[in-house]
Amino acid sequence: MKQFLRFSFIVVLIVGLITSLEVSVRADTSDSINEKLGVPIVVYGDNLTEEQRAETRELLDVTDPEMVDEYNVTGEDLANYIGGNPSARMFSSAKITMKEKGEGLTINIVTPENITEVTSEMYANALLTAGVEDAVVDVASPVTVSGHSALTGIYKAYDAEGVELDKERMELASEELDLATDFAEKEGLSQEKVSELLTEIKKAIAEQKPATVEDIERIVQEQLDKMEISLSEEDRQLLINLFEKMRDLNIDFDQVKNQLNDIASKVQEQLGDLINDEGFWNKVGNFFSSFFKSIGDFFKGLFNE
Repeated sequence: MKQFLRFSFIVVLIVGLITSLEVSVRADTSDSINEKLGVPIVVYGDNLTEEQRAETRELLDVTDPEMVDEYNVTGEDLANYIGGNPSARMFSSAKITMKEKGEGLTINIVTPENITEVTSEMYANALLTAGVEDAVVDVASPVTVSGHSALTGIYKAYDAEGVELDKERMELASEELDLATDFAEKEGLSQEKVSELLTEIKKAIAEQKPATVEDIERIVQEQLDKMEISLSEEDRQLLINLFEKMRDLNIDFDQVKNQLNDIASKVQEQLGDLINDEGFWNKVGNFFSSFFKSIGDFFKGLFNE
């Protein structure tokens, strides 16, 4: 019994050390409020319990609710913004921090283990299609979900701030997100591969400026061949139809391309900053030093019984 209690103590200690490391790193990367652009906007999934809502606040680094604008996103919002099911249950939540024009779009999935179908690149592609630019978007969920309701929450946040997004573009962005997650599931492609495919098609459209649906079809096929991706004829046609709709809406693909390139650059910079952050690696080193010392002390005590 005594050995079991000691082992339980070690497990609790390990969890505490990991949590401490995570909180420290997250606190180091928080930004101050831009008074010119207003406080961040937080939109919570309406089906969160009070306990889950409190946990989501912590995940999104909301230390003082008075310093953010808070809203709930409901199934009715889903129906209103993208024509979804008004009875849908909404859990994934988002915090949107507006940035100066030209700063670009940054997506952070705070709980990647709980957002199972939508990657940060998928969010970025969909939001750019909808016309969302120049913001930092943090997405989180305390329970395992696909991540779709966060997209509607982001639209609601912009609406609440008086920023009008085109409804057709929002619906098209939702269609793009659905298509991306379906491809990852049905076609056996990784989420990253699907995101890369959508990104490369958009960049090719920006460069080639297709005038007809035949041009769109050619570009889609070129990118599929280039990336060695084989889709069913039905899914290939869905992809062509999606980008033909984008062309009909006169989306500025040059601007989308610039934003996508900017996002890719930011990812590389963040990785470089992390690798060169001596403080971060000190935290990692201290964590594992404490971890292995605790394990060693445990087994030392165990064999000295």
